[in-house]
Amino acid sequence: MFHKEGAKIILFSLLIAVIVIIGVEYLISTPWIIKTIQIITLLLLVVVLQFFRNPNRSIQNISDHLILAPVDGKVVVIEEVFEPEYFKDKRLMVSIFMSPINVHVTRYALNGIVKYSKYHPGKYLVAWHPKASEENERTTVVIENPVYGEVMYRQIAGALAKRIVNYAKVGEKVYQGNDAGFIKFGSRVDLYLPLGTNVNVVLNQKARGNKTVIANK
Repeated sequence: MFHKEGAKIILFSLLIAVIVIIGVEYLISTPWIIKTIQIITLLLLVVVLQFFRNPNRSIQNISDHLILAPVDGKVVVIEEVFEPEYFKDKRLMVSIFMSPINVHVTRYALNGIVKYSKYHPGKYLVAWHPKASEENERTTVVIENPVYGEVMYRQIAGALAKRIVNYAKVGEKVYQGNDAGFIKFGSRVDLYLPLGTNVNVVLNQKARGNKTVIANK
């Protein structure tokens, strides 16, 4: 199953792959060169297909008391930080870095009402750069939940990511586990939780969207 955001790229990649695989048979006479080009083309097609995969991650027990991982990746930051855009106070930030081979679907980490949703154009620093959350292209979304209050998540573009897709609209009721957007070709997502939140993950832990419990209450 593939994400809808990859439809055009996948179709274009398939077309190019077919043209190259068939075309080299007529343009090149050396068998080993033909096979090499065809194999490389197929491998590149597989990379595109795996990047846009959207595995079914159904949630058995949706709960307002749990905050689930919004994306697949590795937990790279757990620390108190000052959040200047919306809260303008200290929050507990949990940051998940996605490599190009991770699933890049962003899912809602919790139920609630969207209170804030804003896109920021910006730079394309590597996603783990300390300034990435403030200077890179990004979207900021705040969801009000009956148990946790207001929780923010931020999609951040990386050096390869050139387009962030965000589905959250202010005033909309959203549900844990549903698609919240997509980040094309690598990046990270930061969660900003209330201070004192019981965090269930540790640094360098691998997280799975809709499966790993980031926090509970």
